[in-house]
Amino acid sequence: MNDTHDASEGGAGAAELQQSATGTHRRPTLLIALIPIVGMAVFLGVGYLAFGLNAEPMIILSAIVAGIVARSLGWSWDEMIDSVADKMRKTWPAILILVCVGLLIGAWMAGGTIPMMIYWGLKLISPKFIGLTALFVTSIVALATGTSWGAVGTIGVAFMGVAIGMDASLPLVAGAVVAGAYFGDKMSPLSDTTNLASMITQVNLYEHIANLLWTTLPAYVASAVVFLFVGLSTSGAGGVSSSTVEGMLVALDSGFEFNLVILLPVLVILAGSLLRLPTIPVMLTASAVAMINALAFQGIALQDVFDAIVNGFDLEMITRGRFDAAAGGEDLATLLNRGGMNSMMGTLLIAFCAIAFAGIVDVTGSLQVLVERLLSGVRNTFGLVAATVVTCLTTIGVTCNGQISIILPGEIFHPEYVKRGVHPKVLGRTIEDSASVIEPLLPWTAAGAYMAATLGVPTIEYLPWAVQNWAAVLVALVLAATGLGITRLRGRDAGKEERSELPTTT
Repeated sequence: MNDTHDASEGGAGAAELQQSATGTHRRPTLLIALIPIVGMAVFLGVGYLAFGLNAEPMIILSAIVAGIVARSLGWSWDEMIDSVADKMRKTWPAILILVCVGLLIGAWMAGGTIPMMIYWGLKLISPKFIGLTALFVTSIVALATGTSWGAVGTIGVAFMGVAIGMDASLPLVAGAVVAGAYFGDKMSPLSDTTNLASMITQVNLYEHIANLLWTTLPAYVASAVVFLFVGLSTSGAGGVSSSTVEGMLVALDSGFEFNLVILLPVLVILAGSLLRLPTIPVMLTASAVAMINALAFQGIALQDVFDAIVNGFDLEMITRGRFDAAAGGEDLATLLNRGGMNSMMGTLLIAFCAIAFAGIVDVTGSLQVLVERLLSGVRNTFGLVAATVVTCLTTIGVTCNGQISIILPGEIFHPEYVKRGVHPKVLGRTIEDSASVIEPLLPWTAAGAYMAATLGVPTIEYLPWAVQNWAAVLVALVLAATGLGITRLRGRDAGKEERSELPTTT
């Protein structure tokens, strides 16, 4: 088998030499390699950021520029399409997972699983330790729903109301809400960005999430310690409550039937994760259990249950007159009216466009040229991780788009991590640490603008308190410098990607 493998590699090398000798395909210079990247920066920076145009056409225009460059270097249209198709083939399993995520969220909403988790999360609010409680409860909601924006727009707003009522620090509470929302989003198998990072680095979803704990957990603990210290240093506020929170509790209690069976889908997901079972069958099983719960306990019609998994859950599906809309219907609708397979189409469209761009750029060797220049002075794992961090921060700062800032660095650095014997899950973790959770800390990004407008606190004011978000980058660099949590490949073959049982140092 080894002889065959070596021979095939030798054949590929010979073909490469032959192409080079005939001049069919030319290797791009650094200047030419930069053209597609600069083109994307201009289209997204000007079109998307300055004029508010949709990101997808801007990426397609960038792909056209990349195609012109590829054609000038001797690559045919068929070769470009083959490269794009190859990248699509590699990401197809994760694309199916994203669709299943939408299905699962709709089913869990209809079955009462997510509403029950939100209900008991709201019960934990403590006025004295509002920062710590906001961090914890928002984490639960974001973890259950897989959306940081939804958690901030509902539970986050409720906590801001509590903070105003007790005259607490609004930037502190806003920072706790943002930190908790992005922690839960990052650790949730329902999150689109978490699935994208897993997809683009070709790492199993649950393995990716488990590996995130190396950086995410220390940053989260640091956040909790900060808010605990602030709470201990603050005199008790007494029995302050929020009418928004109370209204949501009444509405949830009147609209859903809660019992222990409702949490069975969560146990299915946890068991599947621990047993490392295939992701899609586990998600479908958990969704099926939630659909049965919707029929048996929530009184939702079969047609509405199927509509929930396709188009998303809607509170109007709840029957038997149990839902008290006046108590907190609008707030719950903002949080619960989501899910469905169609809800993932926007994320998938951006992914398709970005993969098309990456595939065309990759066929020319432009990415290799840029990576070689970027990493020319890198001699160890710390330099590799630091280069990834800089690239991700630059990408999120220029494109202002979380999905693009995951896909492009993932495409660029994946071969280099494998080549240097570092497991791609370290790449996925680093991308999330320096792109996904940094986005809401930049005032000019969509996430930053949304958080500031929704919470009523300027980004620059809540930034210091969003410890979870910026501390993860520092932890990532420390781990890279010490070698702790850096998993290595036993073989250099990308197809093997076998990991060591224990982390090794650089």
